[in-house]
Amino acid sequence: MNLSFAKPDDAIRPIHILDETAAPDWLKKQPQAVQDWVTTHDFKGALGQALLLPNDAGAVIGYGNEQTRARGRFHLAAGAAKLPAGTYTLVSDLDADTLATEALGWLLAKYRFDRYKDQPPMRAHLIAPDGINATQIEAIANGEALSRTLINTPASDMGPPDLEQAARDLASTFEAEVSVILGDDLLEQNFPMIHTVGRAADRAPRLIDMTWGTTGPKLTLVGKGVCFDTGGLNLKPGASMGLMKKDMGGSAAVLGLAHMIMATGVPVQLRVLIPAVENSVSGNAFRPQDILTSRKGLTVEINNTDAEGRLVLADALALADEDNPDLIISMATLTGAARVAVGPDLAPYYADDASLVAALEAAALTSADPVWRMPFHAPYESMIEPGIADLDNAPKGGFAGSITAALFLRRFVEQSRYMHFDIYGWQPTAAAARPKGGVGQGTRTLFAALPDMLNL
Repeated sequence: MNLSFAKPDDAIRPIHILDETAAPDWLKKQPQAVQDWVTTHDFKGALGQALLLPNDAGAVIGYGNEQTRARGRFHLAAGAAKLPAGTYTLVSDLDADTLATEALGWLLAKYRFDRYKDQPPMRAHLIAPDGINATQIEAIANGEALSRTLINTPASDMGPPDLEQAARDLASTFEAEVSVILGDDLLEQNFPMIHTVGRAADRAPRLIDMTWGTTGPKLTLVGKGVCFDTGGLNLKPGASMGLMKKDMGGSAAVLGLAHMIMATGVPVQLRVLIPAVENSVSGNAFRPQDILTSRKGLTVEINNTDAEGRLVLADALALADEDNPDLIISMATLTGAARVAVGPDLAPYYADDASLVAALEAAALTSADPVWRMPFHAPYESMIEPGIADLDNAPKGGFAGSITAALFLRRFVEQSRYMHFDIYGWQPTAAAARPKGGVGQGTRTLFAALPDMLNL
């Protein structure tokens, strides 16, 4: 699906953006026929209201008030979805950042996941407003669409081979390079934990390695690619297994972010690493109390086979760190504890570097993509040290599960600046520009922050 702005034509309709305060004054200045029409349809400028005006006068969309806007984002999108087919242009005094966000929301509202069933398209098309970077906004929207589609696709059609193909398709679009280490070759090339987690599945585990760009700072993105997670021998109950097609949401996020970077030509040396596996149940599945030796040489005691994501990420992070890039970012649907802490709408992240935090927090203010900093709390390090191995993949007690998982991952990055995102990757209820289903989290904010993070 290509999300793009409309081309100008001869039937452009202006859209007036009216909040609840401005609507009455605007209405008084209109012809009587328009006043009667708006009054009859009870348009008052509330969020989500949209109305086509008579006599080719265009349309109006409600912009609510400060309180209602503070409780959501992409405020024009809900109204835009209600407009009839046509090509529209915005008439507004919104500042450039806000206008860019609303234009992005309009494009995202056009997203449909229609692989298995036709979905009625949104027929209101927007001309790119003056003063925004239309090419960049289209790149962001299409990167987000890629993430959504990958997450929405069920494991029957999005196993490790399919995730590999998605990476190859993206690489082909932007002339990137892809190499893959497959199956038992993972053991020969020292990725033992990726192999161990994925060996019970019929579809072989693999490490996908995509590179793009030859100049600029080195940026490495590492995404969890657990295409389905049964929990392994610590089998999940049915209710907990129902959404596990989204357990590759970290890989979907980094591929979406990679699309944004490559489509806009960000001057970096980009590397994307995706350990792609299925955590399945079979006679050769790994077991509780097994002790694994990682690529880095650290030993890991397995106290829960359902804490597998950190295992595959650990081997990939060790490889990433060996190249000593300027920045490593990992993204993963890693812990339920993160959802309990901040809910489904916020993207929790971990970082020690103050400059990275400052850049990310500043970018979040204008990206309509909220993030929340969590602590690499050193006193909890002892919780991931089981005594008979270097690390414990699932500390007992149930406390600070997202923090201990992040501390576990940090053990595998020693020489590079590092950020970790523990995302949800799913929109549980439909909202403006965000239908129920897979969703990108943290990627738009990261994209906006990269220039400051990497001194571009």
